[in-house]
Amino acid sequence: MIKEQIQNDWKAALKSKEKQRASVLSMAKSAILYAEKEAKSSLSEEQIIEILAREVKMRRDAVAEFQKGNRNDLVEQSEFEIETLLSYLPKQLKEEEIIELVENTAVEIGANNMKDMGKLMAALKPLTTGKADGKLVSTLVKNYLMK
Repeated sequence: MIKEQIQNDWKAALKSKEKQRASVLSMAKSAILYAEKEAKSSLSEEQIIEILAREVKMRRDAVAEFQKGNRNDLVEQSEFEIETLLSYLPKQLKEEEIIELVENTAVEIGANNMKDMGKLMAALKPLTTGKADGKLVSTLVKNYLMK
């Protein structure tokens, strides 16, 4: 289970004095624990993946802001955090795989114009959660529906 893997890796990082890695894993543990307290129950693997994907998204957004502010030190730190968190998520889909998913799902549900974007995104969400960046999926859906 991902939660136990993060816990074990966090302990190992502390023992080997990898402060930066331990910090990232501690943050991930904290986010999971907070969500568990909110839900008042333990989380499923899918929910944990969603939390980690949300954390990755927050860091990607932060990287863009740090680059605008010319803060390369924070860019590097955030990229390390993203890399660390991605190791606990399922293998990320390549752009070609996402395009194929979009095309197949659109045909299945009969989406063929921009009015169907919400329906298509809703159908794709369970297929791409934790495996692809939502912004990329959205962009590819828009491109497909504009053809």
